[in-house]
Amino acid sequence: MTSKGPGDFARPCVSSITSGGHRIVLLTADGVRVEAAYEPGAGGAAIVLAHGFGGALDRPALRRAAEVFARRAAVVTFSFRGHGRSGGRSTVGDREVLDLAAAVWWARALGHRRVVTVGFSMGGSVVLRHGGLYVPGTVSEHEGRTGAHAEAHADAVVSVSSPARWFYRGTAPMRRLHWAVTRPSGRVVTRLGLRTRVLGEEWDPVPVPPVAAVERIAPRPLLIVHGDRDAYFPLDHPRSLAAAGDPASTELWIERGFGHAEGAAGVGLLERIARWAIR
Repeated sequence: MTSKGPGDFARPCVSSITSGGHRIVLLTADGVRVEAAYEPGAGGAAIVLAHGFGGALDRPALRRAAEVFARRAAVVTFSFRGHGRSGGRSTVGDREVLDLAAAVWWARALGHRRVVTVGFSMGGSVVLRHGGLYVPGTVSEHEGRTGAHAEAHADAVVSVSSPARWFYRGTAPMRRLHWAVTRPSGRVVTRLGLRTRVLGEEWDPVPVPPVAAVERIAPRPLLIVHGDRDAYFPLDHPRSLAAAGDPASTELWIERGFGHAEGAAGVGLLERIARWAIR
């Protein structure tokens, strides 16, 4: 793919203004329409929220998180491909990096010089991979292929309830998820039950796993957050992610009593993450 300017990379296709701010449809570097929303907030920074698998821009758990973060910064929310009103089909963490890059670029186009990405579960893996692929001042092989530019990088990264590696089936919820995304009957259930459309193709090539992307995030600050009651990914996942990061810029929070992703994140935890992000 030939290189494009940043305006072509994530240009707005449809825009409207709501009582809470702006609604827009962004075009990703590979041509997928992604719904996004912008909420003005305190300060000059912006936080881009990346939901988990089966979530969407208007789901209550993400809206609650957005309300908390908006107390400290402007907030961009969006629906990953295959979710909500966005186009395309979910690749469960692979090309979703392009969706996040479009949202980050939009935050910068709105005038925000500091942009922090915060992702949950699948979104947590995406913010880590995005952080490793979109490095300020460089053009990676990934960026060259997609026409992305350094304007889409994050200044700090927060990953909540993320896997460290792909194809994990060590818990019952993850075995159910693998069935839901790899089997035709599972994808029907996912489409009808979660209103999530999954691409029925195997990864080719297999994307860089989150743990391998972490080392490229430094010296930008990185926060790994995980619950000791996470039913999807045990504690070796966050610990291996933190171990892969630069000790000078990486923090690990193991939260007592916390379950999984945005649905289990209470206001107190969200407020603490917001304070860390905008410090």
